[in-house]
Amino acid sequence: MSSPTAAPPDFAVISGAQVDRVLGGRHREVTGIIEAAYRAHGAGDTVNPPSYFLRFPDRPSSRIIALPASVGGGIGVDGLKWISSFPENVAAGLPRASAVLILNDPATGYPLACLESSIISAARTAASAALAADRLSAGRARPRRVGFFGVGLIARFIHAFLAGTGWEFDETGVYDLSREHSEGFAGYLERSGAPGTVTVHESAEALIRSSDLVVFATVAGEPHVEDPAWFDHHPLVLHVSLRDLAPEVVLAATNVVDDVEHCLKANTSLHLAEQRTGHRDFVHGTLYDVLDGTLRPPADRPVIFSPFGLGILDLALGKHVYDTVREAGELSVVDGFFHEMRRYG
Repeated sequence: MSSPTAAPPDFAVISGAQVDRVLGGRHREVTGIIEAAYRAHGAGDTVNPPSYFLRFPDRPSSRIIALPASVGGGIGVDGLKWISSFPENVAAGLPRASAVLILNDPATGYPLACLESSIISAARTAASAALAADRLSAGRARPRRVGFFGVGLIARFIHAFLAGTGWEFDETGVYDLSREHSEGFAGYLERSGAPGTVTVHESAEALIRSSDLVVFATVAGEPHVEDPAWFDHHPLVLHVSLRDLAPEVVLAATNVVDDVEHCLKANTSLHLAEQRTGHRDFVHGTLYDVLDGTLRPPADRPVIFSPFGLGILDLALGKHVYDTVREAGELSVVDGFFHEMRRYG
């Protein structure tokens, strides 16, 4: 007797508009999902292989990155994030990054859905930064002056997630290599109703020295901030773009990462510091260590959080979007997507 044939899952396409409807304005909920994913990772209930970089000899500034991952526990999803970074898009009026996320059914391996993922990627990055800012500021004066170095989509999302999770600032500083972009971001801050003053700074040094919380969200490919003295006031630094700080700055700080192996590769600032010193002793722990209380960063040094950006975060948030859209009966299923289903014809 032949065994019954299992049916593959339906395959759905979820648009950016649907993603935005699920995630928009739900900053605390999204941050909670990201924290749960970090806790699953720290507990060993995830698989997060190295990212794979597709680079182009004729377009050296551009890249497309594949982030495969799997999340167990109460989330239960496998998949792949495929995200491009084409900085030249900005001059043409397009966002630098675009992305899709593929979710796979862990029971059969069949893909469940393809989601527009630039919003998911920005939201998980911002939620990670907001979570780190909250937990790393414990035991020190909560920052009242924030500075944004780099003013693209990620900076906007980080600002929104900070505001949406209860942060208020007396002063907000802005600096970008493009004065036009700096002023555009300052205008966004003023329209958003952010309390306090907004200042466009003329130099990186002025921004850093006047900020207790510094957010690096640039597209820098190599270090350009080299003087540890700029951080003598011991700020909390969200080093989201990973390659802004010279090894001297890294070595003078307390360093917290999302994952040690991921962060110390691909010539990130921490990887350069490892190459300089021949060791990793300057990495003091992970965000999971902070979450479970085994790491309490001191208040008498700069604290730098460097998140590589784990694929498990995208999957956790993408699965939440998929489940929400499905439960609302709004999945756009592609009929007949899986066509040849008979093994022997």
